[in-house]
Amino acid sequence: MNASSRLAMRLLMVGFDGTTLPNHVAKWIDQGLGGVILFRRNITDLAQLISLNGEILGRRKALMLGVDEEGGRVRRLRQITSDIPAMAQLGAIDDPKLAYRCGALLGRELAALGFSINFAPILDVHTNPDNPVIGDRAFATSPQQVIRLALPFAKGLQDMGVAACGKHFPGHGDTDTDSHLALPVLSHDEHRLANVELAPFRAAAQTDMAAMMTAHVIIKAYNKEHPSTLDGRALGILRRQYRYRGVIISDDLEMAAIADSYTMSEAIERGLHAGIDLFLVCRRQDRIEECVEALCKLAEKPKTASLIAAAAKRVEVMISRYVGSPAKPNLADAKQLLKAMPLPSQLSLAKDGHDPTESPDRV
Repeated sequence: MNASSRLAMRLLMVGFDGTTLPNHVAKWIDQGLGGVILFRRNITDLAQLISLNGEILGRRKALMLGVDEEGGRVRRLRQITSDIPAMAQLGAIDDPKLAYRCGALLGRELAALGFSINFAPILDVHTNPDNPVIGDRAFATSPQQVIRLALPFAKGLQDMGVAACGKHFPGHGDTDTDSHLALPVLSHDEHRLANVELAPFRAAAQTDMAAMMTAHVIIKAYNKEHPSTLDGRALGILRRQYRYRGVIISDDLEMAAIADSYTMSEAIERGLHAGIDLFLVCRRQDRIEECVEALCKLAEKPKTASLIAAAAKRVEVMISRYVGSPAKPNLADAKQLLKAMPLPSQLSLAKDGHDPTESPDRV
């Protein structure tokens, strides 16, 4: 693999099946892969997780190791990390200092386990009670309260050395369709979008939030044909209008909202032109291989090579800040830290009330 292809590999974060590192993922790591994401299907207990993360980081330390550990029903590390409740329950308490403490608590634990990015917090505004995918994952039903709580939560994560990723830009809170299963459509005008859906992302873009994740949602005010992940006008709001300088990450390209309408190659090319820096492909080897091939081909074309170089540079900045050259996670140290990190007392009632049912392995 030549230098341009290795650079292109930085634009991929992948997942896999099983509880040990597959050979094909190990090969991609050696070739310069940008990151690996773990799900519940990859984890049995603390000792196995430490071993797996150690093996991943042992192959190449300078890559992102990510997980969805939002709290509530989206937790991949249940019975390993602290029992953070759903964000809606933090919203009911409405204490920014508590939100910060929860983010910091989670950040310390994740860092001890070897993770360098957490796909949280949710910046979506939960304005639709029939929304099948966001619901109590959101902090609140008003953008002002989402801003008041989500940004301290993100700062808590990052102060402990774990990159935060706000999601799902430009907003998934008012949809009535799950983008894992179909392609949602939002018909709001630009005034409504600016004042509700976009407001938390606009505020987050003015902070040091390391990354933002896109939504596979058609926003008709911007593009009636393609979802925001593949829409340069939508992502241009974040990059050019809000002057966001962090990493823009796609939601999983294997979700039906993308995979039912685009090949992986088409999604990669459209997403690159739209402004994606890091593509998330969470499971299937054949689809990841198609993405690798597409990126390597685009790296050889002058116009797209410059886009890949700019995206890879942003990914490298995030890696250098949140990864560096960490030691492999250590089981004894992780046990000691996890044992010593109690939940804030204000969360005792919230903890008792949250639904322990885990969501599927979705981002």
